[in-house]
Amino acid sequence: MSGVTLNKAVKKYGQIQVIHGVDLKVEPGEFCVFVGPSGCGKSTLLRMIAGLEETTSGQIKIGDRDVTNVDAADRGIAMVFQTYALYPHMTVEANMGFGLKMGGLPKAEVKAKVDEVAKILQLGDYMDRKPKALSGGQRQRVAIGRALVRGPEVFLFDEPLSNLDAELRVDMRVEIARLHQEIGATMIYVTHDQVEAMTLADKIVVLRAGIIEQVGAPMELYKNPDNKFVAGFIGSPSMNFIKGQSANGMIKSDTLKELGLNAPKDHSGEVYIGLRPEHIEIDTSGDDLTVDIVEQLGGVSYIYSYTKTNERLIIEAPSGTDIKRGDKIGIKFNAENVYLFDVKTELRLRA
Repeated sequence: MSGVTLNKAVKKYGQIQVIHGVDLKVEPGEFCVFVGPSGCGKSTLLRMIAGLEETTSGQIKIGDRDVTNVDAADRGIAMVFQTYALYPHMTVEANMGFGLKMGGLPKAEVKAKVDEVAKILQLGDYMDRKPKALSGGQRQRVAIGRALVRGPEVFLFDEPLSNLDAELRVDMRVEIARLHQEIGATMIYVTHDQVEAMTLADKIVVLRAGIIEQVGAPMELYKNPDNKFVAGFIGSPSMNFIKGQSANGMIKSDTLKELGLNAPKDHSGEVYIGLRPEHIEIDTSGDDLTVDIVEQLGGVSYIYSYTKTNERLIIEAPSGTDIKRGDKIGIKFNAENVYLFDVKTELRLRA
């Protein structure tokens, strides 16, 4: 297996630059997820690694090889797309083995490799079926199997679960995680779904407007975001942000009552006060917030409320809460669970 290294990778379309000097190292055997909002450049970056997009400047290495100007077919990668792209007239077995057959491998060797991969992906009972007789999840497993039989150095996944319904997405997430654990291959995976990123990744790369905002393990990004964008993007529901003021080492808020929070002594000005929904406790004796919507999700409830200055706050509560729309509530929280960000730079303020 091989790792992937990007050195100051740039992509331009004419005068428009969409990838801005990206530096990144994906270790051999690592599951790395590119995540970010639509248009952030994550799929473009993946296609640059695959050789499907020309790299304007910079360098891309797979293992020790500089593949910046190498054709996609010669890079030692296999790619799984959002669309399954299976041959409708071929069986599962034929679809999986087609690339090997075209590569001139003996028939017996092709069959052996296909059977081995079919066992890993639990496709043995479907080998004689054609794609139209398969579910969406089964078709995506066949597409993954077609990539797997080639024995690539690196697997690239471009939003492979986007076309599946919610239940199948969960099932396929488990399948892909299990596959990575079994074969230990280097995998780079693109998604806009931060839940997929959190559950699959060894390393998450958060992108915005063609720039890497932060790289780290899922819980590292969740607990220790460098800026407001990462803090708001990682986590579901997302972090709450309330405006406040920093002065003389203390934080005050016009929205909430006196907070008693410490601020960096060298900072003065407007701040965002960040609180995750699960770190907020309801105070029924307070009246700072007005409840708008209560989502009862079985094991947990989410209370959507608004402050007196119309800032939204989402609170996680135990299932079966008797709080309802229109109620007035207050909140409590521990200072250790509060994140502070400068309003102008959106960078994290650390004590």
